[in-house]
Amino acid sequence: MQLFFHENISENTFHLDQEESKHLIKVLRKNQGDRVDFTDGQGYLYHCIVLDANQKRAGIKVLERLFDPEDDHYIHLAICPTKNPDRMEWMIEKITEIGVHEISLIESEHSERSFLKLDRLEKKIVAACKQSLKTRIPKLNPICQMEDLLVNKKFDTYQRFIAYVDKDNVQHLFEKAKPNNAYLILIGPEGDFSPQEIELAFKNFFLPCSLGKSRLRTETAGLVAVHTLQLLNSLDVK
Repeated sequence: MQLFFHENISENTFHLDQEESKHLIKVLRKNQGDRVDFTDGQGYLYHCIVLDANQKRAGIKVLERLFDPEDDHYIHLAICPTKNPDRMEWMIEKITEIGVHEISLIESEHSERSFLKLDRLEKKIVAACKQSLKTRIPKLNPICQMEDLLVNKKFDTYQRFIAYVDKDNVQHLFEKAKPNNAYLILIGPEGDFSPQEIELAFKNFFLPCSLGKSRLRTETAGLVAVHTLQLLNSLDVK
């Protein structure tokens, strides 16, 4: 199965832009009458056929629309961008494939980078959703100050965690998190969070957690955190 993406599929027929049309018709050699599957990124899967095999403006007809139920958990990763943007792009691609629901880029005291091209990251996310056959596109938030996120009352109902390296911080995220919940987990930069930031997180009811005995790079820690929470929710844990 190949999955294609098109926003706002509100009619029984729609057209692709030139780039997508060329990819579908010229590169993948789809012809009139061929079956193709689309998602709008909002949880719907559309079984379609190629109505017009035009390389510049391919026409698509919807045959059936199916709804993919939402997960009974919600993973929000808040992470400081890495100095090397390629590493962050790699991580975002992989956590999208694994199953993240929302990503916030945060700036902390030891942050190494305060800017990333969101449009490029969005394209990586869409491509990863198509690759992993996901019908929901994770939300990507622009960079914000860590303190603003910590005090945001929106997250009062979430299980909130801050992962950092400390010899006394040994209880793993898998042990602390409870299944079927909404989660917000903070991952710091290569220099980790400052003691003041960790203390502020505690004051706002974030729980400390470990991601294992190894000292991880920022992007690896983000990947491990999302995988851990997905694994927890994939098991029948009571």
